[in-house]
Amino acid sequence: MSASIISNPLIERLPKHLRQFIKPQDYSDYTPINQAVWRYVMRKNVNYLSRVAHSSYLDGLKKTGIEINSIPSMYGMNRILQEIGWAAVAVDGFIPPNAFMEFQAYNVLVIASDIRQLEHIEYTPAPDIIHEGAGHAPIIANPEYAEYLRRFGEIGCKAISSAHDYEIYEAIRLLSILKEAEGTPQAEIDAVEKKVDELQNAPVEPSEMALIRNLHWWTVEYGLIGTAENPKIYGAGLLSSIGESAWCMTDNVKKLPYSIEAAYQGFDITKLQPQLYVTPDFAYLSQVLEEFANTMALRTGGLSGVEKLINSKALGTVELSTGLQVSGVFTNVIEENGKPIYIQTTGKTALSYREKELVGHSTDYHAEGFGSPVGKLHGINLAIEDMSPRDLKAYAIYEGERVTLEFEGGITVNGEIITGTRNIQGKIILISFKDCTVTHNGTVLFRPEWGIYDMAVGKKVISAFSGPADVNSFDMISHVPSTKTIKAKRSEEREELEKLYLQVRNVREGKDDAGILESLFMLLKQNHPDDWLLSVEIAELLNEQGRTQLLDEVLKYLDELKVRRNKIAHLIEGGLELIFEKENVN
Repeated sequence: MSASIISNPLIERLPKHLRQFIKPQDYSDYTPINQAVWRYVMRKNVNYLSRVAHSSYLDGLKKTGIEINSIPSMYGMNRILQEIGWAAVAVDGFIPPNAFMEFQAYNVLVIASDIRQLEHIEYTPAPDIIHEGAGHAPIIANPEYAEYLRRFGEIGCKAISSAHDYEIYEAIRLLSILKEAEGTPQAEIDAVEKKVDELQNAPVEPSEMALIRNLHWWTVEYGLIGTAENPKIYGAGLLSSIGESAWCMTDNVKKLPYSIEAAYQGFDITKLQPQLYVTPDFAYLSQVLEEFANTMALRTGGLSGVEKLINSKALGTVELSTGLQVSGVFTNVIEENGKPIYIQTTGKTALSYREKELVGHSTDYHAEGFGSPVGKLHGINLAIEDMSPRDLKAYAIYEGERVTLEFEGGITVNGEIITGTRNIQGKIILISFKDCTVTHNGTVLFRPEWGIYDMAVGKKVISAFSGPADVNSFDMISHVPSTKTIKAKRSEEREELEKLYLQVRNVREGKDDAGILESLFMLLKQNHPDDWLLSVEIAELLNEQGRTQLLDEVLKYLDELKVRRNKIAHLIEGGLELIFEKENVN
């Protein structure tokens, strides 16, 4: 299969700044060992999860085109996902949280197309196609859950981050890459783990993004549904982990009723979770999400919202009560009595209304920044935005008039009015001045020689959120991760082992004669004494063919391997249970 990006209409709708994260899925990159890893995990999971996962899981596997025997292709997934209103794209490992959630808002599932190494078959901290494809994809076939995921993305991508969040993201991404890569020196892993611990335990106020990521973790990734006494699994992290899906059902893991309190419970991606949250149903997830959204600057606005944007040092948007939206990097706010009375951006800024950039107010025009008073005029009960054309004329707020506007809080705007811009309801949202001076208690905020002064109109800040109002206003082709995932190392020994896996796969698929299994097993014992999975696959085929003499020899070898490599003994047992459980059922 060629390395092309398989599309569907939903992918075509994605903005450019999200497309930068998409990479082609080159199906030829998947090796026979990769395919065997996928098959082992899926067979184990479907066997076990049929008893403990939410009923949507098995139905979803069929609806989303996930096969047990082969790693899914993006082409097949997109063709089938399109029928349930979703799409899938491949990415390289972790991507920034805002981008991840924004993909969800567009009904697009992000899939890290790499697959875990055999050595990490039970669990990997790195996102991979087992986690994304076999974990996330099946549950979105449930309409209630799919809507929760979309809505989560819509709200989550507006959450305001901090510089600290991005440091944590980069550190966790690097740690996941190093842990998944073969032969990484332990000292290097220890050093990055220490950095992650230090960042996660730093005494900083959690940002909105940090809090909503916690909600995402305890629902989308590690959620349980039902009751504490009889929970079922729906979180992708559990659905894709052989070990943790079993561990989470034991009394070792505390089961807590899901609530907004989960936003304040942190997590560690490198360890088994000590507690999990149980939602009574998928609809309740949306209820808690809306409850959390009511605490976000997206809905509360005000001084705290502007301050969150300033502290983030990143591109964000303030929306005023008129609907005018100011997008840029906010650097200053003047406040009085707990209210913002002047807001200021530095550098490229754009003005929008209802997520659409106002004509003539692009980042080219506002290249140096933007500042404007917020609030009512001093001594006048009627806000400018509420004034009728007759009121505006009475107060000399009229084209060609020279006017001095004194705002509550001490902001004064003095200049000649050029024109005004109105919204669809006829409210004035922007007034442009020439020969204008803006001051605050004697401090000059804008001088006439700086050019035209555009004053936003709004009696209060009703919303503040991450990112621009109009995604087309800014060049957002940035924040591509600085690290790349590391591919498995090639060697003559590895290549020979891959060929053995391929030949066994060909036997299973009827492309090769079953008579070669004995010679393949002898080569495996002689040249690859530490490999266990291929011996399990050979045992499966021999059992199906009734070749008991060679099967006994393989089983004896696996018994010896369990003693010699006791850390993987349970994996061998798990594979054999699948073979002989199936036989007993038949």
